[in-house]
Amino acid sequence: MATQRAVRLRINGRDHDLTLDSRVTLLDALREYAGLPGSKKGCDQGQCGACTVHVGGQRVLGCLTLAMQAEGREITTIEGLAAPDGTLHAVQAAFVEHDAFQCGYCTPGQIMSAVACIHEGHAGSDDEIREYMSGNICRCGAYPHIVAAVRDAAARLGKGTSL
Repeated sequence: MATQRAVRLRINGRDHDLTLDSRVTLLDALREYAGLPGSKKGCDQGQCGACTVHVGGQRVLGCLTLAMQAEGREITTIEGLAAPDGTLHAVQAAFVEHDAFQCGYCTPGQIMSAVACIHEGHAGSDDEIREYMSGNICRCGAYPHIVAAVRDAAARLGKGTSL
């Protein structure tokens, strides 16, 4: 039997005090309880990457991570990526400039994964980008534009840039 529990999640630099069932995923906590709908629920099985967020500086699949597991760690979502003044993160800007989306449903997860890919130092070649972005599916097939955007953003930021 699941139990309700108070949990404090630090999301995009702000604390969110929530009361959640112990089985609530991080994705559902973000979307339904914290009012941050940017992360998308695609397959809800960890196969599409639409729910990718950062927890403690690492990319995770929000649909496979329990909210309770993220307590005490910094969570960054697509809503927290841009600067406070609204200036887009270099990866967000590159996605716009390279038209790296069509329907846009996968874009938040793609961008969060791309930021981590660059931070992890896996943007040295197009093949490497494709390999380390392979957990993010785009049903529209915008992959060439996504790779170009990641390559461009990596050049702007340099490898090892902080999240």
